[in-house]
Amino acid sequence: MSAAPRRPAIFLDRDGTLIEDPGYLADPAGVVLLPGVTEALQRLQALGFLRVVVTNQSGIGRGYFSETDYLAVQREFERQLAREGAAVESTYFCPHTADDGCSCRKPGLKHYLDAAAALQIDLTRSWWVGDRPGDVLPAAALGGRALLVRTGTGESHVAEAEAMGVAVVTDLMQAVDRIASALVRLTD
Repeated sequence: MSAAPRRPAIFLDRDGTLIEDPGYLADPAGVVLLPGVTEALQRLQALGFLRVVVTNQSGIGRGYFSETDYLAVQREFERQLAREGAAVESTYFCPHTADDGCSCRKPGLKHYLDAAAALQIDLTRSWWVGDRPGDVLPAAALGGRALLVRTGTGESHVAEAEAMGVAVVTDLMQAVDRIASALVRLTD
């Protein structure tokens, strides 16, 4: 019996890419989906992509909020998505600070490799989308493609992204348009 075929994924940053980023979000009442996010996630699903969120949550390591607070915010995020008919397959988070030297903090590769193993993801057919360089740097290391969104802090990272050869788009919906266009070119 052969192994199930690997599927492509979209690795998404959460704060600033999918939801507003007020900084160290610890209260579920502060979860606000960015415009077009549910539609973009639905379209990614229709295109055959697994949707995986990878997020740095250094507020836990800094003592600003607890893992329980983070999980409450995550549940509210997923509840809002579900209410609009959207979902993500899995979420991975790093509770550490940059000084901790862990392998799970973006742009570290641990969470992406773990997701690839758990969900049978083809990393070379996958995309990384986020509003910071650290969100999209793993794409090059793992053979995928990346897009920086101008939402969240993205606008302040445009020059750096372009210098890295990463395309810049307005928001997640425009990222999905770019990904869909790339798929059409592959099948032509």
